[in-house]
Amino acid sequence: MSTVVAQSLHVFGLRSHVANNIFFFDEQIIIFPSGNHCVKYNVDQKWQKFIPGSDKSQGMLALSISPNRRYLAISEIVQEKPVITIYELSSIPCRKRKILNNFDFPVQRFISMAFSPDSKYLLTQTSPPESNLVYWLWEKQKVMAIIRTDSQNNAVYQVPPSITSIVQVIKLVSFNPQDNTQVCVTGNGMFKLLRFAEGTLKQTNFQRGEPQNYLAHTWVSEDKIIVGTDTGKLFLFESGDQRWETSIMVKEPTSETGNLEVIRESESLIQFPTISSPVPSYEQVMMASNNSQLAMPQVFAIAAYSKGFACAAGPGRVLLFEKMEEKDIYRESREIRIPTDPQSNERSQSDKQDVLCMCFSPSEETLVVSTSKNQLYSITMSLTEISKGEPAHFEYLMYPLHSAAITGLATCIRKPFIATCSLDRSVRIWNYESNTLELFKEYQEEAYAISLHPSGHFVVVGFADKLRLMNLLIDDIRSFKEYSVRGCRECSFSNGGHLFAAVSGNVIHIFATTSLENISNLKGHTGKVRSVVWNADDSKLISCGTDGAVYEWNLSSGKRETECVLKSCSYNCVTVSPDAKIIFAVGSDQTLKEIADSSILREISAFDVVYTAIVISHSGRMMFVGTSVGTIRAMKYPLPLQKEFNEYQAHAGPITKMLLTFDDQFLLTVAEDGCLFTWKVFDKDGRGIKREREVGFAEEVLITKTDMEEKAQIMLELKTRVEELKMENEYQLRLKDMNYSEKIKELTDKFLQEMESLKTKNQVLKTEKEKQDVFHRERIDDLLDKQSQELQDLECCNNQKLLLEYEKYQELQLKSQRMQEEYEKQLRDNDETKSQALEELTEFYEAKLQEKTTLLEEAQEDVRQQLREFEETKKQIEEDEDLEIQDIKTKYEKKLRDEKESNLRLKGETGIMRKKEKRIYDLKKKNQELEKFKFVLDYKIKELKKQIEPREDEIKVMKEQIQEMEAELERFHKQNTQLELNIMELWQKLRATDQEMHRERQKERDLEALVRRFKTDLHNCVAYIQEPRLLKEKVRALFEKYVQRADMVEIAGLNTDLQQEYARQREHLERNLATLRKKVVKESELRRTDYVRIMQENVSLIKEINELRRELKFTRSQVYDLEAALKLTKKIRPQDVPETVPSEAMPSIAPTMRLNEQQETGRIIEMQRLEIQRLREQIQEQEQVPGFHPLSVVRLPSLLESEVDFEVQTK
Repeated sequence: MSTVVAQSLHVFGLRSHVANNIFFFDEQIIIFPSGNHCVKYNVDQKWQKFIPGSDKSQGMLALSISPNRRYLAISEIVQEKPVITIYELSSIPCRKRKILNNFDFPVQRFISMAFSPDSKYLLTQTSPPESNLVYWLWEKQKVMAIIRTDSQNNAVYQVPPSITSIVQVIKLVSFNPQDNTQVCVTGNGMFKLLRFAEGTLKQTNFQRGEPQNYLAHTWVSEDKIIVGTDTGKLFLFESGDQRWETSIMVKEPTSETGNLEVIRESESLIQFPTISSPVPSYEQVMMASNNSQLAMPQVFAIAAYSKGFACAAGPGRVLLFEKMEEKDIYRESREIRIPTDPQSNERSQSDKQDVLCMCFSPSEETLVVSTSKNQLYSITMSLTEISKGEPAHFEYLMYPLHSAAITGLATCIRKPFIATCSLDRSVRIWNYESNTLELFKEYQEEAYAISLHPSGHFVVVGFADKLRLMNLLIDDIRSFKEYSVRGCRECSFSNGGHLFAAVSGNVIHIFATTSLENISNLKGHTGKVRSVVWNADDSKLISCGTDGAVYEWNLSSGKRETECVLKSCSYNCVTVSPDAKIIFAVGSDQTLKEIADSSILREISAFDVVYTAIVISHSGRMMFVGTSVGTIRAMKYPLPLQKEFNEYQAHAGPITKMLLTFDDQFLLTVAEDGCLFTWKVFDKDGRGIKREREVGFAEEVLITKTDMEEKAQIMLELKTRVEELKMENEYQLRLKDMNYSEKIKELTDKFLQEMESLKTKNQVLKTEKEKQDVFHRERIDDLLDKQSQELQDLECCNNQKLLLEYEKYQELQLKSQRMQEEYEKQLRDNDETKSQALEELTEFYEAKLQEKTTLLEEAQEDVRQQLREFEETKKQIEEDEDLEIQDIKTKYEKKLRDEKESNLRLKGETGIMRKKEKRIYDLKKKNQELEKFKFVLDYKIKELKKQIEPREDEIKVMKEQIQEMEAELERFHKQNTQLELNIMELWQKLRATDQEMHRERQKERDLEALVRRFKTDLHNCVAYIQEPRLLKEKVRALFEKYVQRADMVEIAGLNTDLQQEYARQREHLERNLATLRKKVVKESELRRTDYVRIMQENVSLIKEINELRRELKFTRSQVYDLEAALKLTKKIRPQDVPETVPSEAMPSIAPTMRLNEQQETGRIIEMQRLEIQRLREQIQEQEQVPGFHPLSVVRLPSLLESEVDFEVQTK
């Protein structure tokens, strides 16, 4: 590969016709398409990072970013095929995560895309005629569902002619922001809500009312959608049913602000729009807007935010709608406009741009929009709230950009300027060091070519009607000389700046920069001149054109010095080496040509693309070429013979111009897509190319004397105005101080009076408070006395009750001891019987346990297998659910923090309450302990009574169970003995079977090894299939090696069936061989008959040829005899005519007849020769057929012999 590397630094441009062409990555970074890249632009720090398109891409169609801002999907056309590439934005640099390019359904291109709320699914819409909606699980490249969205009666949405190249979206798709399974599709006459279930997408709404041309939609809640149409209508749909409708009309502004009026609003929940006239075309709408005060705006974009939504409302306008609290409807709150451009040639039309896409920042602080003129605007939402009552205005997000193809590119030496001109009738001056726009101005005519003076103070621009030489002032581009050079497509200042060349058709005009006069006109091209370039010392000019000519002109004489013309090639661009010895030209024949001394030294292929631009570095070490597909190629000079170059994705259209800065540090490229790229040039190790000489950029700027005087006058006026304002402000401040001092005095008096009245009120309240305190103390003392008396009464009563209860408790305790002794005795007896029965049961159940253990081990093995399967399934499910769990975790952690804070607050309050209630709690606790003690005693008494009666019944039942167990145990003993015998017998059989199996396996392995060795040797024998003797020896050796006498005897004895099968197969093959031999003999007979027939035909043809020759000879003799008889010539036989007879001695008729006869004879001979050649080839093919032998060896006369015989006979 080439050692020259170019790295993209900055781009000036936007591709607005890409669907969904702008969105926020975070609060400071936006992403938009430019050229064949997606650009990440930091609004604060002003840096750009690039996401290049796919190799051999023909342009981007649509973009989509996932809700979590991690993935970016790009729809492209690569080599006439649609491709969707998904990038991971979190990685640096952005890497490709998935590429969707294998489709099981017909598709031409994907025109709209959307990610699901959890970013796992991707929704894509294809273009007509297929119009398929595809639901992807994109991580696995799996199509979950597909459905055709349009129907036969839905006409394809036709984009207005004025913006056909910008807006190509036919349909718009989106996901419900809260539901992965619900999607929305809008288009011309189409509004569909679909739900994904059971592997299919099913429509859930029924479209009623007159079909509309739906241009945009957005979700404002989980079940509500705002939809906009091409007639300025906005609809609110809830669960597929229309709930609200409004129409907006644009009035031509009568004042500076103008106005937008909402002329109709329906607040009915179920009322549907009335039938209206058909939707007018874009031309009718434009005519109506020009001829009347009202026009219907087209809603190309809608974006939702927390308070409501924003929508495009016609050219240059955006409306903000906010939700009304009391009703489920929206009202217009504010209007935002695109400001008029002071540099535009039509200020009244500069703001007439359709807003195609809009996006809110994550914090909803900033709104960014893109327009049909490739411009980006932004506004801070807080400014819209300040400017109530008047429309707010957008500001440029970066700077004004070109809105059409860039046709001219130039740079200079003394300043870091780039000059461009475009078909949008503008000239722009950029700064490639600060990446800013220095100057910008629009004109009435289209600009085709531009060139900067080396000083950076002047520019020459070729317009459609004139050639203008202009000054670059500090804030303006001002023309000071015009030339009547119409349609100048190429112009260029000389390296020294004292001359400049301008092309008009096929003539090159040379002008002097100092005298501004036309000093020479270079004429010689027959076609249009496409490119001119000066050599290093400005002594020569090289030009190329569509006529396939490359000329080198001497400016001192005004004549051509060298020329190279190739009519089959239409040249696009030309450049010259620094030493001016070699010219490089590129054109329509897909080659790069090196030309020197009026000849092409060599041609280097472009590999199936057309080179449209070429530039060589001032050091002569690097060369760059631009292609018709928008890529650039970096090569090292001298040019390599092989395909050694680095190719970079750059533009989305053919590159029109390329330049290198004077220090060879930066490469500049422009193209028909309206974008300007700056590239940093490196060598292979990543180091920048060193400057040839260090020259600082000039800081001077041009300004006219009139402007200086005006600015000085304005400064004086402003200073005077400042002094006046100071005096006026001081006077106003003194007046305000006096007013404020009077107000303060009044307020002080008023506050003193209020303080006196408040003191009086406070004294009265204190007196009342003391009275209330005395009353409350007396009442509390009474309550305390009453409480102490009641407490003493309760204590006496409770003491008497406790004594009675204690006596009862003593009696019950004695009774309980007696009963406990009796039951302990019974329990000892029961334990002895139980232990004996338990031993017997233990033995029985141990045997049973062993059996169950075996079954359990088998079940455990099954469980382990199922667990492995479950773990694998679980792992896959966990991977899918990790992201969802993370989101839920974050949500609930936030809730947990809130709950913890509330718990801490409540604990503090609880601690205070506990101190107050501690005394009451102690008293209650003592009372509860006494009640518990009483309850325990009652419960024990009841339990002992209940236990006495069922014990006797349990003893009876236990005895019966013991008898049954003894009988069952004896039966199990017998069964166990029989099973042990069976198990021993089975184990012996199993051991014998294992030994037999091992012997058979060993025998099988030995046979397999023998077969492999035999196959190898047999394969080696096949190599001698064409040599029977060696083959026989090899087969014999093979037989001796693998077949032994003892084996033969054993095989003969054991494998009689194999011998019978072999005999049967041999007999079958012999029958087939005999049949084939008969067929060969029959075919050879047929071939022999054909051969004899062909030989006979050949002989008859030869005879016929000889007869024709004799007839020809006789005819010629008759012709000459007749001529002699008519006295036109002497009777001379052909054979007597000497070879040296001049042709003038012969009459004019005879040679003509002779020439015709010779042509006819030659043609007959040629036909015969071809026929004979064909017959010879046919005979040779038949001789090559196996088993065919000719009957006779008849040799045909050769062609040479036939020709010799013919010549002898004619002579």
